[in-house]
Amino acid sequence: MAGLTQLKGTMALTILIALSFFAAFLAILLALLRINPLFSVLGALFFILFQYAIGPSLVVASTHLRYLRSGDSPWLESVVRDISSRSGIRMPRLAIVPDSTPNAFTFGHTAGNATLAVHRGLLEKLNQEEVKGVIGHEIGHIKHNDFIIMTMLSALPLIAYLVARGLFWSTNLKTNEKSEGKGIAVFAAAVISYIAYVVSTVIVLRLSRLREHYADAFSAYITGSPRSLESALTKIAYGLSLKPGEPNGVRMFYISDPAQAVSEVRSILNKKYQYDLDRDGVLDDRELAIAMEHEARSNWRSINEAFMTHPPTFKRVLLLRQIEEEMRSGRYTFKDAYKYV
Repeated sequence: MAGLTQLKGTMALTILIALSFFAAFLAILLALLRINPLFSVLGALFFILFQYAIGPSLVVASTHLRYLRSGDSPWLESVVRDISSRSGIRMPRLAIVPDSTPNAFTFGHTAGNATLAVHRGLLEKLNQEEVKGVIGHEIGHIKHNDFIIMTMLSALPLIAYLVARGLFWSTNLKTNEKSEGKGIAVFAAAVISYIAYVVSTVIVLRLSRLREHYADAFSAYITGSPRSLESALTKIAYGLSLKPGEPNGVRMFYISDPAQAVSEVRSILNKKYQYDLDRDGVLDDRELAIAMEHEARSNWRSINEAFMTHPPTFKRVLLLRQIEEEMRSGRYTFKDAYKYV
């Protein structure tokens, strides 16, 4: 399957860049501070594996999800089982998050024991075809092992940040002349660590956005209905903007980042006179969909995108529209699934 091969190659290259940059950062740090390299490398590996080990437990605790038993939600179980089977993966465990906002995410240690969690608001606010589009997206994440890779890679900027904070704190303790020379080296290492934190964050977030695009493309292929996911993404953005909730550590795993949804919808509301078709002063989800479509065709760009966990919704809409047009041509196959990403 050429499409999946292309995906793996792109992901591998990005991961290699992230790891190479982090290795270079550690080498510079060790040279400045003259620390035992074996101790530092083992410490970093331990931290990454520790985050990987406790990650699923933290997700369960922070979202208050409830695992479904067989028969609790026959329709949802049937849809997930069907899409999982056609995707060639084991059916994930299902869970419901008691949250009225529309969202969904996957997590776990391996693809074989993954959990697919959906918010109660997703099932209440989206129609069945839209929910299928979301399920296809989340199954795509499991197929691509996204939650495993992102859990481990997200530890890299966190390590750099903690090192920077620790070194900046230690420089404040250097008050005598005898330690002045070492203090300069520690301060330089702190600055480099903070730069490494920013750069590694940008790299990891770029990978996160790329994986969201690939999961969108996978959903379009596996469900055969890009328009359903497009509609779902618009409704999700609208629903999250009404009640975004508190930011938490799961935001990178959601199908849509609540904080980002608020920003996107606010930018559209600033021009709502263009999209308020019924002139009632409020943009409903249908009018927002039209606005998203218009934004998808514009040249709007934002420097803040480099620090987003997800691609802007209008870019995701544009990708799905391209896939839909190709599907209508009758030439679209799985090997083409990722070519527009």
